[in-house]
Amino acid sequence: MRDEEGAPLRPDAQRNRERILDVALAELTRTADVPLSTIAKKAGVGQGTFYRNFPNREALVLEVYRHEMQQVADTADQLLRTRAPDRALREWMDRLAQYAMAKAGLADALRKSTVTHGGLARLGHGPVTRAITLLLRANEEVGTIRPGVTPDDFMLAIAGLWQIDPHGDWQPRARRLLDLVMDGLRAGAPGGP
Repeated sequence: MRDEEGAPLRPDAQRNRERILDVALAELTRTADVPLSTIAKKAGVGQGTFYRNFPNREALVLEVYRHEMQQVADTADQLLRTRAPDRALREWMDRLAQYAMAKAGLADALRKSTVTHGGLARLGHGPVTRAITLLLRANEEVGTIRPGVTPDDFMLAIAGLWQIDPHGDWQPRARRLLDLVMDGLRAGAPGGP
């Protein structure tokens, strides 16, 4: 991370920022309307430190979202290093579902902030799109999915995840949906049965 002038953050400043983000994620997941002063207090930082890092609610919510989407995206490369491409893709889909269900409160906070759709796409969907591209390409290269599937195709196919009630017994439903998506991706694969 860098400060406003582009210099790397001091280690203590970086730790403060990370604590704020950790607390903000937990609090915003619980309730979208948590006061910023509560987040600062629970993070153990003063108001000045808090506002130096995040000048307003929108900046904080966007950074929490960006950070979380980056975490989800980063798992794609980790999975591909240790698993076959089709297994990596399916496990990554499970992780995306877990994120979507666990962070339903964060979605409320995003809706309540004054964010434009383009800002969200730039902050979160870029890393996720790169992860999807990586996973799809790895699978296409070994013939475990049909050729020509785009990240947009994939996102449309799994869009049903966001229709599942995160407060109910969502796991079996998400698993069924994602198994159907995998079956569809495998249909017509050159290396398939």
